[in-house]
Amino acid sequence: MSATLRRIILLSSVKRAWNLPPPCLSSAVSRLPISFSSISSPPQSNPSPSRIRTRTPLETQFETWVQNLKPGFTHPDVVAALRAQSDPDLAYDIFRWTAQQRGYKHNHEAYHSMMKQAIAGKRNKFAETLIDEVVAGACEMSVPLFNTIIRFCCGRKFLFNRAFDVYNKMLRSDNDSRPDLETYTLLLSSLLKRFNKLNVCYVYLHAVRSLTKQMKSSGVIPDTYVLNMIIKAYAKCLEVDEALRVFREMPLYGSEPNAYTYGYLTKGLCEKGRVEQGLGFYKEMRSKGMVPSGSCYMVLICSLAMERRLDEAVEVVFDMLANSLSPDMLTYNTVLAELCREGRGNEALELLEEWKKRDPVMGERNYRTLMDEVYFMNKG
Repeated sequence: MSATLRRIILLSSVKRAWNLPPPCLSSAVSRLPISFSSISSPPQSNPSPSRIRTRTPLETQFETWVQNLKPGFTHPDVVAALRAQSDPDLAYDIFRWTAQQRGYKHNHEAYHSMMKQAIAGKRNKFAETLIDEVVAGACEMSVPLFNTIIRFCCGRKFLFNRAFDVYNKMLRSDNDSRPDLETYTLLLSSLLKRFNKLNVCYVYLHAVRSLTKQMKSSGVIPDTYVLNMIIKAYAKCLEVDEALRVFREMPLYGSEPNAYTYGYLTKGLCEKGRVEQGLGFYKEMRSKGMVPSGSCYMVLICSLAMERRLDEAVEVVFDMLANSLSPDMLTYNTVLAELCREGRGNEALELLEEWKKRDPVMGERNYRTLMDEVYFMNKG
């Protein structure tokens, strides 16, 4: 038993000796300062400068404005931010970003500001997108906003019908958003630009009549400019009686006829064959110190010459030259040819010489051409 006990004690002492570190090593380790900062990390490779993406100036400006628009921003804040932008693309980004924020929805002022930015920056696609949103009811109706849309649509041929869609939407609205004088001015002006041929004029004359009736029924008082456009539309279509009716109604609206009014009536009456009445409006205009346009002068001169009222035609030619306006070759040729047919060839030559002195635009070539025509007519 004693031998066995001694053997067990010896084995246990050997195991304890294995578990203890060597005295010299343990003391050395205990004296070493343990510091993770002293362990050097492997050197990090610097990224290549070509892989670093720098922000564009547009992105930097956008982030700056987004930071300026503090949470809870209002409509005036957004409108001020949009108006402060010189870049329409940046303004459009701000407009879209603010629309996505919770608790905010653009009003008519924000859409109006963005529309003007898009139009000024010639971002037509942006403008068309905004128009579709407004027509769909994205914001409340506003006369300035809708007039801006109509002006933009009237300036583009493929959006012409869209302008009348917006106008009809205004007609169906309440009293605060109904068309005003500017609306009718834009639409009538756009229609008259299409009065380039007689057969086309009749197509758009119905629209002019409808707009005129709706303007009166809405209580909108037209000014001289709008009334002149209506008179011009009727005169272009040779509806001179309607044009005269509008002319007589001008005092009822507090409008005074001007040179354009008399000019449209004079041209329309002469083209209709009512030369005497057209001459009367010309004389009334001149008595008030108004000067007709060049086209009005030439239509009147040719009409008088064709009716063999040559003395009056010659008088109008001299009046035209006195106002620094030059007839064209057709007008000169018409008067001179009618004089030759009346047997007044010598007078035609004298008039041609006098007109050459007073008309700096005639030129030597045109003078020679007219001279040959007069000689030819005299020989015949």
